[in-house]
Amino acid sequence: MENPLLLFPQLNISASKDKSYYKVMNSTNKEETNKASKPGAKQKRNRLSLLLQKSEFHEDDHLGKPANLKKAASVSPEEAVKWSESFEKLLSQKAGLDAFTKFLKTEFSEENIEFWIACEDYKKCKTAHELLPKAKTIYETFIQKDAPKEVNLDFHTKEVTSQNIEQPIITTFDAAQSTVYKLMEQDSYPRFLRSDPYLNLVKGRNPSHPALRRRSRSFAVNEFQDVRSDFTIW
Repeated sequence: MENPLLLFPQLNISASKDKSYYKVMNSTNKEETNKASKPGAKQKRNRLSLLLQKSEFHEDDHLGKPANLKKAASVSPEEAVKWSESFEKLLSQKAGLDAFTKFLKTEFSEENIEFWIACEDYKKCKTAHELLPKAKTIYETFIQKDAPKEVNLDFHTKEVTSQNIEQPIITTFDAAQSTVYKLMEQDSYPRFLRSDPYLNLVKGRNPSHPALRRRSRSFAVNEFQDVRSDFTIW
């Protein structure tokens, strides 16, 4: 039997043309698919511009907040000098109270100033109905045995305060607050005035950033010398 391609040579030509046609079509389809999947130069520029705008927006938003906080919490050397006049003067100014609180945190004794602040807030109660819940919260937080932020009180002061907690009055914590106040005034306050961040602030310099140093909760006088601290407000 004769080869059908010899009898019908046009079949072979047609087949070749079909193969070439399919190759060209496949190549064209792939190019169009690739073009469709890849963004054009204009589209790329639009996307890049959008990303840059978002990045700048978040960066400005992020950087703006610390700058605003720093500006709001800035303290002049003249104002800082006044803090050395007396412990009462230091606590009477918000910036001074904040700075001293941060200092006590470096000594791990911030429970003392927190207790003092809580007592100040307690004395602002206007009705007897407000006294009981606040008194119990202060007692359970700062005074009772193994309280989470127990302050260092002598036995007599703690006993008197504990006995009065069931029927609290506006002066229930006065003795305890006075004791803690004197401890801070005689022990922590002098070290605060000798600390590098405070001295740098008085001289108008930038603060240093030394490591924290742990102190005993007993507030032993002169246990440590020249405690260095890190105040984020300076």
